[in-house]
Amino acid sequence: MMLRYLRYLERHGRAAACRAADAIPDWWRHCVHPQTMGEQTGGWYAHFSTGMEKIPDLAAFAGKPVLRLPLWPGTEKLWPRLAAGCCGVLTWGLKDKKQRAARFSARFDLPLLRLEDGFLRSLDLGVNGAAPLSVVRDGTGIYYDATRPSDLENLLNSTGWESPELLDEARAAIQAIVAHKLSKYNHAPEMRPSLLPDTGRKRVLVLDQTANDLSVSLGMADAETFRHMLHAALAENPGADVYVKTHPDVLSGKKEGFYDPIALPQNVHLIAEDVAPLSLLERADVVYAVSSQMGFEALMLGKVVHCFGMPFYAGWGLTRDRQRLPRRKQRRSLEEVFAAAYLKYPRYVHPASGQVCGIQDIISLLTEQRRINERNAGYHACVGFKRWKQPHAQAFLYSTRGTTEFFDDAGQAVTAAKQHNGDVVSWASREPEDTAKLCAVRDVPLRHMEDGFLRSVGLGSDYFRPGSLVLDDAGMYYDPSRPSTLETLLQELPTEHELSTARRLRDILIQRNISKYNVTGVSDLPVIPAGKTVVLVPGQVEDDASVRLGGCGITTNLALLRAVRTQRPDAFIIYKEHPDVVKGNRPGRLDTARANVLADAVIYTAPIEHALSLCHEVHTLTSLTGFEALIRGIPVWTYGGPFYAGWGLTTDRVSFSRRCPLPSVEHLMVGALLRYPVYYDWNSRQFLDCLSFVQCLDAARAAESRKGVL
Repeated sequence: MMLRYLRYLERHGRAAACRAADAIPDWWRHCVHPQTMGEQTGGWYAHFSTGMEKIPDLAAFAGKPVLRLPLWPGTEKLWPRLAAGCCGVLTWGLKDKKQRAARFSARFDLPLLRLEDGFLRSLDLGVNGAAPLSVVRDGTGIYYDATRPSDLENLLNSTGWESPELLDEARAAIQAIVAHKLSKYNHAPEMRPSLLPDTGRKRVLVLDQTANDLSVSLGMADAETFRHMLHAALAENPGADVYVKTHPDVLSGKKEGFYDPIALPQNVHLIAEDVAPLSLLERADVVYAVSSQMGFEALMLGKVVHCFGMPFYAGWGLTRDRQRLPRRKQRRSLEEVFAAAYLKYPRYVHPASGQVCGIQDIISLLTEQRRINERNAGYHACVGFKRWKQPHAQAFLYSTRGTTEFFDDAGQAVTAAKQHNGDVVSWASREPEDTAKLCAVRDVPLRHMEDGFLRSVGLGSDYFRPGSLVLDDAGMYYDPSRPSTLETLLQELPTEHELSTARRLRDILIQRNISKYNVTGVSDLPVIPAGKTVVLVPGQVEDDASVRLGGCGITTNLALLRAVRTQRPDAFIIYKEHPDVVKGNRPGRLDTARANVLADAVIYTAPIEHALSLCHEVHTLTSLTGFEALIRGIPVWTYGGPFYAGWGLTTDRVSFSRRCPLPSVEHLMVGALLRYPVYYDWNSRQFLDCLSFVQCLDAARAAESRKGVL
């Protein structure tokens, strides 16, 4: 065990050493070898921003390689040498106070491009360090500056780009954003109905913003505009309930707003809680905005929006405007403004792949991240976790509104959870015996954590970090003696979108040969006699919880082999040792002489997907190989109580009274792969949806194979 742990430390030490080797500034490399970057890539972008340097995948957002130039005094002398191969200069919005980017652009006659956050940005706030998932790039101005044109405004003033396909895509994206209540930031919870109660009167929502925000001053507004907007909301809606919504950056303590809560009129209610914007907007009848993006989101919900500034969505006939901007000449539909602002203007980059993607990919990602963020909110007292697994639990339990602590003693964990109105989370197979009893006595929720079904590139017993874990507050999927959350999920009807996703996922898993651990190995498959039915029997770790709790009377690999030979006396049986057992990490290795009596071949190093490609049937106790076989359309016999048995998709030795037949393997996949696990990318430190994780897993396996790690 110590040797395996040392290898784990070595892997992470090697990664740190590689990062240190990259510490030489890129600008210096380019200065020594000018033209190289430009010749290889067809040009690159320069910038001077230390803040932009921290944005992951900045080059993908920009569309070309980027190079941050030095800021210290005297480096302007290097500019002519550094400019070789440069095709443009990037700056963040209008924040280039020292005008370095503008001067570099003018001196070498290069385009100046302004970057800014897109309208579907991230889970958490940018001021909290969350990396953007979308960025706009503007060579004319920037969308929030109404004092001059922008690429977005010019696009909306032009014609010929509004194809039926683009507008259909816009309608589908609007529908998805509204259905999942997504916004620029997505960390906030659903609004409590009591914040905006139904009193039978009209509900008017007035949107505050942050003081000194450029979108206000450049949106043709100021503090007086906000004062006038509130007075207009009161005057134009007599007898209505009027609410002022504070900006989330104000609530976080990072900035100040325009409305002083103490100075608000007595008949105006303040909403000072951070809530999901669309959950608030959907309960309002009328919305008053200066330049807030929530004004456009209100339009997506079909609300009447009064606009007192000149944001990107005003002046096109969608809003009731208090100002005019003669440059904006076209009348535009909601779908057209959305298509321009959300589809053509920004660039979306997926954090797992670092590649440009579509808006629906980001919608799926944010939907999943928001779901997990809500589920993980609150306090978690963890018990039964080995020290090396604690960072895993910390990552998978993360929430913008969550706290996680670790305890060695179950009693201490339960006490802490009770004090903080939280829950206890245990590593299921190492849960202290009295944990469940203590939680029940003190009325504290208990959740069980375990590896997911698509885990990693490398064995968990070799300390490879998991990419998926499951949390179950009922039981655990490998214990058929009691219900689990997975059982409940499998009995809920999936949506057509989920089934479609499961079909796509099934194709990818088969085409890319993806399994739980994705380890490579030397193929030791036997030669199969002609005309024989080939049965694969996957060996298991005999002290594993799935064998102890789900074996249903069979507790050893030898007993399983005997049962299979009885069931299939004439078949060609291949017994495959479990990779943890082969490596000597776990017990359960079968005596070779005994195995050869019952099996026609024993294999040790062949990847499981190679063995599956060779067999006609899989006979298993509780191994996940049975589930992987079902995905590949291979008939499966179960001799124990795995989670995939009892649903009418397998031939079972044991009956399961709680489980009813499922129509297809895709229905099983929806529960087991889409709904039940949580997926996490250790590179971007973000939660992923299942499809994104599978692509990430495939890329990681290819990278590890090239390095010869596996």
